[in-house]
Amino acid sequence: MSFTKILPFLACLLPILCFTSTLAATFDITNRCSYTVWAAASPGGGRRLDSGQSWQINVAPGTTQARIWGRTNCNFDSSGRGRCQTGDCNGQLQCQGYGQPPNTLAEFALNQFQNLDFVDISLVDGFNIPMEFSPTTNVCRNLRCTAPINDQCPNELRAPGGCNNPCTVYRTNEYCCTNGPGSCSATRLSMFFKDRCPIAYSYPQDDASSLFTCPGGTNYRVVFCP
Repeated sequence: MSFTKILPFLACLLPILCFTSTLAATFDITNRCSYTVWAAASPGGGRRLDSGQSWQINVAPGTTQARIWGRTNCNFDSSGRGRCQTGDCNGQLQCQGYGQPPNTLAEFALNQFQNLDFVDISLVDGFNIPMEFSPTTNVCRNLRCTAPINDQCPNELRAPGGCNNPCTVYRTNEYCCTNGPGSCSATRLSMFFKDRCPIAYSYPQDDASSLFTCPGGTNYRVVFCP
């Protein structure tokens, strides 16, 4: 992904240029898969969504490093403790942190420079569920990643229930850009993801073709299996 690792400029540096909306952004999260998805949001928690069900969360203006994802093949007890095959967040139904790869991510930072929202779909934590991430108010880019990545996943990236990104598997600068901006570029394995979802992040510094903006105050939807 991008915000949490390589885009510190998203923080408000000049108060005269940066301000926040007074209204929270609404995110409508819908499961259109034929199977149950346990939706997760940071911030926001988590919710079981059977096929056709929806969940709405409100996110405060100025929130950064935020993400929404789906978890699969989960089993939770009455206290909300359990495990998921993909996207698990410390064994909790109500997520308090990020999920375990592989998981398809909708990422966002709200009301940043010039009161813009920065949004993307990221495959830097791999892929588990097809996803749409799009505005419901204002006119800006609809983001979709719906290719059959799990079916076509290279053998070295295969994982139960999903497809790992090479950074998760190899953890080297070549794939993870750990040495900072300009230290890595697209690879054969990252191009597997880019070829199938051209507007999604395929490696951490894939900003030019994968990071988009919407006006601050926009509301959004995230759809699993659109």
